[in-house]
Amino acid sequence: MSKQEDKVYGKEIKRPRIFKPLTFDIENRFAGEGYGIIAGCDEAGRGPLCGPVVAAAVILPLGLTISELNDSKKLTEKQRGELFEKIKDCAVAWAVAEASAAEIDSLNIRNASMLAMNRAVSRLSVVPSLVLVDGNYASGFYVRAETVIRGDAISPNIAAASVIAKVTRDRMCEELDKKYPGYGIARHKGYPTKAHYEALAKLGPSDCHRRSFRLS
Repeated sequence: MSKQEDKVYGKEIKRPRIFKPLTFDIENRFAGEGYGIIAGCDEAGRGPLCGPVVAAAVILPLGLTISELNDSKKLTEKQRGELFEKIKDCAVAWAVAEASAAEIDSLNIRNASMLAMNRAVSRLSVVPSLVLVDGNYASGFYVRAETVIRGDAISPNIAAASVIAKVTRDRMCEELDKKYPGYGIARHKGYPTKAHYEALAKLGPSDCHRRSFRLS
């Protein structure tokens, strides 16, 4: 049993992971090159069978420490929710955008993800001089964009965008569950679980499902 787990009445429970604060090493390097306002950009929802892909762009004050900030996939739902509020309160600027299931089907998921990211950056109330993008591909940005592999676990700005995008999309899925009951979207967030495939076999795809994905 790991240090993050314990037993309560014979059942193992997972404790929230504790992370060291992320450093602004990448941001500082580019700031030294003259880039004064640096945004981080990430998305959530590339893999689900339904719903939009959601992107967020965040500009944090350089050097700001936010406890527990890290890749949203490594955090508990409670941690993400708490960080969501902290990031909104202390960010210089933040914005979210999406690309719909229909746009994903038309453009493919990679291009739709880029579309959502570009939309998020364009909605920032402060114009960045540089955008750090999670992953190894970036295109279409109106300012210089630099990719950072595993950036959501390295750059505070990208990690913050990861949390904003994930929480925003999860909340969208809760609304989709009300609009399209029976699929369990609030529970699995549209990902290809056994229960999701069983619901698709019974109900067929809804208007929010991505027809270009394997739905059976």
